[in-house]
Amino acid sequence: MHYKTITEFTRAMGLPEPEHPLLYVYVTDRLVSGDASCCQGGVLSYSTDFYAIAIKDIISGELRYGRTKYDFTNGSMMFTAPRQELTFSEVVVSSDVMLLFIHEDFIRGHKIRSDFKKYGFFSYAVNEALHLSAKEVAQMRALLNNIHAEYRSNQDEFSKDLLLSQVDTLLKYANRYYKRQFLDRTDLSREIASRFEDALQSYFEEGKLQLLGTPRIEEIAQKMGMSARYLSDMLKAETGKSALEHIHLYLLDEAKDLLLQPHVTVAEVAYRLGFDYPQYFSRLFKKKIGVSPKAYRDENSVH
Repeated sequence: MHYKTITEFTRAMGLPEPEHPLLYVYVTDRLVSGDASCCQGGVLSYSTDFYAIAIKDIISGELRYGRTKYDFTNGSMMFTAPRQELTFSEVVVSSDVMLLFIHEDFIRGHKIRSDFKKYGFFSYAVNEALHLSAKEVAQMRALLNNIHAEYRSNQDEFSKDLLLSQVDTLLKYANRYYKRQFLDRTDLSREIASRFEDALQSYFEEGKLQLLGTPRIEEIAQKMGMSARYLSDMLKAETGKSALEHIHLYLLDEAKDLLLQPHVTVAEVAYRLGFDYPQYFSRLFKKKIGVSPKAYRDENSVH
């Protein structure tokens, strides 16, 4: 199911009706159904046109965000983006639940919209819930309670800005904690960086460059069992470079060898490496290597 409105979704899930068509805040100390199962022991798949933030403890079952299995071990918060498929299988949730839904249309034309797109924990299958200490959980709950209080108050000309300023604060704290979560995984990051380099090497050795062109981040990430954005963020946390930068550097390293082969033009090197436009290849080479492909060849050729 795809739910275009928050009202459609809350009705389908048996939640109270929203007080605003584009914003929804739900705070409870027990599930509406009176038990602990969000899916009544079955399987539920859906996507929406709104962002969702949840504080809840998933006790058991399996959750997938997109194609990726979501690790909720000890996790306290979840963030999902519009049009991303969520699949719950036999999921059991603790009774203390807080939900915040923000429709895309509510933030259009507001400066916070770019922040929603910037935060990686929204725009990809982040693979794991946000891990928080007891003190941090209390802090995030307090922020959501403040948002809930404003949501329940009489709406006036200041309401939207006040709500979004508090949402902005919540997101900034979430970003801080997620970045810490990435940096705390140094060994995992190294493992991912190593696996990524191996995947790139295999791509070239298997002749896929000639058959399929420049390697796509999405294909490599899928092969590694994660989303492209998650892979890029993990690589960035460990190496300071995104997945795309790693691919470019790998291609440019190959380019150096090709440029030193006699009778191979710069354009031929570009096409062999999967670049559609030699001019783009030349600009990228100069930006990353410091000299143009022709200058590199002239400086390093054996005469």
